[in-house]
Amino acid sequence: MIHYKKDIDNIVTLTLSMEGRNHNIINHTIREKFTPVLEYLQKEKAKGSLRGIIITSNKKNFLAGGDLDYLHEATDPKTIFDFSQNMQQFFRDLESPGVPVVAAVNGSALGSGFELALACHYRITIDDPKIRLGHPEVTLGMMPGGGGVIRMLWILGIEKAYHVLADGKRFLPKEALRAGIVDELAKDEKEMMILAKKWLMEHQEGRRIWDTKGGEIPGGTARHPKMAAHVSFLTSQLIQKYKNNYPAPAAILDTLVEGSLVDFDTACRIESRYYTELVKSPQSKNMTKAFWYDFNAIKEGSSRPKGYGKFRVKKIGIIGAGHMGSSIAFLCLVNRMEVVLKDISKSVAERGRSLCEHKFREVVEKGKLTQQKVPALLQKLTTTDNPKEFQDCDLVIEAVFENQKVKNNVTREAEMHLDEYALFATNTISIPITKLATASIRPENFVGLHFFAPADKVPLVEVVRGKKTSDESIARAFDFIKAIRKTPIVVKDNWGFFAARVQNTFILEGITLLQEGFAPALIENLSLQAGMPKGALTLADELSLDIVLRYENQAAENYGSKYIKHPAVDVLVKMINELNRKGARQRAGFYEYHNDDKQIWKELTAHFPNSNNTIAKQEIIERLLFVQVIEAFWCLQEGIIQTVEEGNLGSIFGWGFPSFKGGVYQFVNDYGIENFIEKCEEYEQRLGPRFQVPKRLKKMAVMEVS
Repeated sequence: MIHYKKDIDNIVTLTLSMEGRNHNIINHTIREKFTPVLEYLQKEKAKGSLRGIIITSNKKNFLAGGDLDYLHEATDPKTIFDFSQNMQQFFRDLESPGVPVVAAVNGSALGSGFELALACHYRITIDDPKIRLGHPEVTLGMMPGGGGVIRMLWILGIEKAYHVLADGKRFLPKEALRAGIVDELAKDEKEMMILAKKWLMEHQEGRRIWDTKGGEIPGGTARHPKMAAHVSFLTSQLIQKYKNNYPAPAAILDTLVEGSLVDFDTACRIESRYYTELVKSPQSKNMTKAFWYDFNAIKEGSSRPKGYGKFRVKKIGIIGAGHMGSSIAFLCLVNRMEVVLKDISKSVAERGRSLCEHKFREVVEKGKLTQQKVPALLQKLTTTDNPKEFQDCDLVIEAVFENQKVKNNVTREAEMHLDEYALFATNTISIPITKLATASIRPENFVGLHFFAPADKVPLVEVVRGKKTSDESIARAFDFIKAIRKTPIVVKDNWGFFAARVQNTFILEGITLLQEGFAPALIENLSLQAGMPKGALTLADELSLDIVLRYENQAAENYGSKYIKHPAVDVLVKMINELNRKGARQRAGFYEYHNDDKQIWKELTAHFPNSNNTIAKQEIIERLLFVQVIEAFWCLQEGIIQTVEEGNLGSIFGWGFPSFKGGVYQFVNDYGIENFIEKCEEYEQRLGPRFQVPKRLKKMAVMEVS
């Protein structure tokens, strides 16, 4: 568990090595194992036979975060508070043996694992782009609870500590050094241990700044006038950004402010109180469900067809060197795949190379890749106008513009040069995969891969199954998406697939509110207060009103005589046909566009007067969210999506459904199934059948009661 080694200079190296695990994690076991070791070290110090301590690991990581299973289930405030206090005491014991302690960080250290590193007097890490450091707890609706917030306060000061903690960033080693949360970088493990010993031989003091008389917090406490002004500014930023939906950033700021006014140990108790409130909050439970449990279920292949070996793509072809095709090419290159990028001419394809080069410069600047590795990766890219170059490809993806005839032509052209095992994928947002597959000579090998723009940044990809797509093709497509480090969800071929279909209900509800006489600014602001990343009208413009209407027309075609026209359709038809305002691409939609600026179209209220302010804002927020949740359950009932986990994470990653609600399906658990159904029935009676509750959801309610 903990290997103890002492050298002739009385420097002890403690090597973390949890038995039966690939990674070291912080849990009750490591705390228990460390206690007698620390007691022994204190005795060694008392005898004068201990000069310093190095803590390192023999695993690929240094130390991962805490026990999420325990925290996710915890609800009793006293139990959570005591857990935090015990962890804080552990780290206090670690930093107080009376000798300096160095964290020799040979791998990733996140969350509670990084708290252990912070409890050491000096931190050295290997400069490896695979290593991640820091406190991402805020991404799960939590914050550090082992004294990490207060140590960051004393190391960085209120303002810098707030940004490090509230952003939840996983730092690369170079970024961590610049941020001031590690002290030194080493090129490899050997140099790291040499530097650690060198620092210990030069430093005999084992006291932290917060335990030193006269020690000061960088930038001053919250009582300092300049810092008080900074805190006021941070508070206003926080409210504007999070709309009071995410309590963790506010708790972090409050802990830093209050903690700056008292001694270290009292400040740690303040941290424990805020930590306790967050751990038991519904936001934390929802976010942990989505970003830990749901994410890992998808990662482990819950929707991947079983019985097929892992598909390893060595060479990939991409048709279309625009922003989408080039972004996919970049993803493949950075993951060590060969890429053939084709367009109508060699010169056009070369533009795709330029876009890839630009993206490589970005990742090098961020420290995620060294410049020395870029030329070798770019050598794996071939640009061409000749489809014969595809003959050795394991997979070809077409990413040409949204026109069935063009897509059919490039499919036929490419497949002539592929062998019978190659996979062919189409990236489309609105044309059914089954319809596009009619151009394929091997429709069983034809699959949809719906990337979201920008493809290199959005973490989700929909793997779309056409009527003739084989299970093996789905499994292979799933493996490819994982290989480029994206999250795949498997969806059935249907209008809008999953993400666009559900997102469209949000847009349509916003347009319906406009038709009902609500001010466009109110609709946009309440969209943001609901937790959506953009207003419904903004999103309509960005997607284009033509596409929004096309999805609804496809719904009408799908449901036939059962279809009931959505009240937003008349607004869309008027905007498109009568007013010739189709969206941002034409620089004329619900907004008007001037250079890089936009504002709500001045004449919008002349066509759709503001005549309604009779309902509560909360009802508008509920309507904007409820329609998405209901449509997601129709998708589950119709087999468009197979698992709750995919729906939850797909909704958050795909179009920005509020993560503090845990995704579209978790939303109902958070709201209460019976309460949700009751509210839907009320809305259905007043507003129409779009609020009708699917049978699948009613069955869930019956199961819960029974």
